[in-house]
Amino acid sequence: MKKGFSLVELMIVVAVLGILAAIVVPQFQSQATQAKESAAKSNLRTLRGAIELYTTQHSGIPPGYPNNNPTESPSMDSFTTQMITNGRYLASIPENPFNNKKLMKVLANSESFPAEATGDFGWIYQPATKTIRLDRTGTDKDGIRYYDY
Repeated sequence: MKKGFSLVELMIVVAVLGILAAIVVPQFQSQATQAKESAAKSNLRTLRGAIELYTTQHSGIPPGYPNNNPTESPSMDSFTTQMITNGRYLASIPENPFNNKKLMKVLANSESFPAEATGDFGWIYQPATKTIRLDRTGTDKDGIRYYDY
């Protein structure tokens, strides 16, 4: 008599493992999404706080304008330099946890925010209004657009 598993026994084990995986994997994915949502909210709080602090310390001029001159076109380079120099406001620009991008689209004074996020950038920022948004499509579990965080 040979000892070992029959084909039927192996198929039953594989089926049970498949069922367990179908139950467990969505739970892990949900937790990962919730963690990214929390990180996104935290990063936005950090960025907004740094923008407010910079603005307060620079006579009401938000970061992003070259030479702190609001008549010049704002840029990501100016924003990054102003925020990170000497680590005074930020150690680094935080990543968008959904797409791992730090790249920031900086809007000109007269430019409106896009109606929808594209996911091409980490952040979308308008110095004129000191508004910064997460560039992420979709909604969270409560139906709130990530773009509206």
